[in-house]
Amino acid sequence: LLQEEYEAYKESLGLPIQQGYRINTGKISKEEWEKIAPFSAKEVPWIENGYFLLDDFRASRHPYYFAGLYYLQEPSAMTPANRLNVEPGDFVLDLCAAPGGKATELGSRLKGKGMLVANDISNSRAKALLKNLELAGIANLYVTSEEPAKLCQNFPEFFDKILVDAPCSGEGMFRRDDDMVKDWTSRGPEYYSPIQRRILEQAVAMLKPGGMLLYSTCTFSRLEDEDNVNFLLESHPEMELVPFNLASVPGSADGIGLNGCMRLFPHRMKGEGHFLALLRKKSEGSKKIPTPVGHPAKPGERHPNRAESRKIQGKKSSASEDTGLRELEAFLRSCRISWEKERMFLHQEHVYYLPCGLETGLPLRFLRTGLLIGELKKGRF
Repeated sequence: LLQEEYEAYKESLGLPIQQGYRINTGKISKEEWEKIAPFSAKEVPWIENGYFLLDDFRASRHPYYFAGLYYLQEPSAMTPANRLNVEPGDFVLDLCAAPGGKATELGSRLKGKGMLVANDISNSRAKALLKNLELAGIANLYVTSEEPAKLCQNFPEFFDKILVDAPCSGEGMFRRDDDMVKDWTSRGPEYYSPIQRRILEQAVAMLKPGGMLLYSTCTFSRLEDEDNVNFLLESHPEMELVPFNLASVPGSADGIGLNGCMRLFPHRMKGEGHFLALLRKKSEGSKKIPTPVGHPAKPGERHPNRAESRKIQGKKSSASEDTGLRELEAFLRSCRISWEKERMFLHQEHVYYLPCGLETGLPLRFLRTGLLIGELKKGRF
């Protein structure tokens, strides 16, 4: 693939790995961060809130890390979420989201408006994803652990923006992780390409007209990269490729055999290997809030889980529950933000504040619906 650049690429595999971090603009501005930053760093030229780490400082053990002020991420991996152009109010899906490096950036860009659905098919990985999203302080989220096909049934043409950072053969990570080399010998591009195509088609089904889909991998194989994008364009004529401005990412390269994509190589820039393609669903859709998904109740019926939700509003609750509800309401009044009561939701003993537009009772395996406020337990909040 690289032809005359191959020797430079091979030489780069012996160079030290470039560590980096991305500040959480949902919690701190760049200007505020640079006043308190406890370690030496240099700005990543193509990521406005990204930095190269310049020393061996143990950034994962600093209190600022546990406060969610930054996320450790190598510079190339920062690029997909940065180039999806998420805006406040968008309904966003990160379909293969664990451990959360890209999802935390997507969520912070929403600035508390709209909703982030972060999914990973592995329940154990989804737990790590949830931990990182909560550290980042993202409240308007719905964390699921489902097959993409199951999400399709509940979110048809629902999302404004979708990120598919697909499972792949990991050729771009060989320098970083020796285990990726071992895995490649047993499960290479031929294994992953059909899986990626299936995931991409499911993502298209969940994308609103006018919406944007960013497909990324950390591999070099054309079978997993440009060939998959061509497959999607041919099988889904409603999708079109949106070319990248390569000059905005110094050292990036065009697609191989498909112009308009972006390739990141470790011999051209300080980062690992990545591939990106941005696609748009033709025909502009309206920017109104999507109709809540789920299974609306028939006249006279209660919506699944809504009976519990009504307790938040003081209806059909026992004297003991009333005490807990009064404590909850006192707590909410003491907060510095205004709450909408209709978005409060009680599931078992847990009180959640739902993102606007999220219906309850969905037949999905979830780890978190919105912001966990606290627990109503034994008549106490």
